[in-house]
Amino acid sequence: MEPDTPRRSVDAVERAHLRAPGDRSHVMHRYPPPPGLEPLVQRFWVPVWSVPAGEESVQRVLQYPVSLLVVAHDYARFYGVRTGLSATTLAGDGWAVGVMCTPAAGSLVAGGSMAAFTDRHVDLGEVLDSAELVDRVRTAMAGDPLSATAHEASIAAFADALTPLLPVDAEGELVDRVVALVESRPDLLRVAQLCEETGLGERALQRLLQRRLGLTPKWLVQRRRLQEAADRLRHDGAPLAETAAVLGYADQAHFVRDFSRVTGTTPGRFAASHREAQR
Repeated sequence: MEPDTPRRSVDAVERAHLRAPGDRSHVMHRYPPPPGLEPLVQRFWVPVWSVPAGEESVQRVLQYPVSLLVVAHDYARFYGVRTGLSATTLAGDGWAVGVMCTPAAGSLVAGGSMAAFTDRHVDLGEVLDSAELVDRVRTAMAGDPLSATAHEASIAAFADALTPLLPVDAEGELVDRVVALVESRPDLLRVAQLCEETGLGERALQRLLQRRLGLTPKWLVQRRRLQEAADRLRHDGAPLAETAAVLGYADQAHFVRDFSRVTGTTPGRFAASHREAQR
């Protein structure tokens, strides 16, 4: 089992991570789910970090519209979607083994509506019988957290814990399709378009996404645009007005306002920091 190679083109996971230029605080390993677990898991990720004493490294993420399960050396948590900017502070030496769920999986893990978990996390034991899972992961990672063998053992522990949640229900399959449609169709800019494409009325779509994701249709569209914006600002070097137009904004001012409100920095400053790092 091999981690994603750095040569791989940027995907939704990578473009969501607003990693600071020149950040060398951690090594990130990403793995696909084992066969049979694809309906519940999109990706496993294993960050291993070492931050000098007295320093911190803040990792900022425009989270994808899915829940997360994370077992670390000092905590185990279930995360709903952070609707703003997710920020995690790394300090000292540590590791984590994380699961990026499918859109369908969150409410299956939670045993109910994901609306209760929006912008919050809980101890993993509140949603799963997780004692054995946590023990297995921590035992596997106790030796060398960079070891592929440790990662494989941790993934196997998660697979054993999550497999009983299969199969995914019909509503879960529907929400998977809705999210995939938004992610693959940058021309979808309005909720009315999404309703037309899915055949769902606006209220039915809102109820579905609130129940299964804890989110609104409008949020889905905006988050995809912001993730794409961050990717373009890192790599394209195009004028902001051109980027705004490509993303479907009426004008540059609307784009700047949306990006700044969520990320805490302007598109211009974000792009400039990456240009400077590439010199």
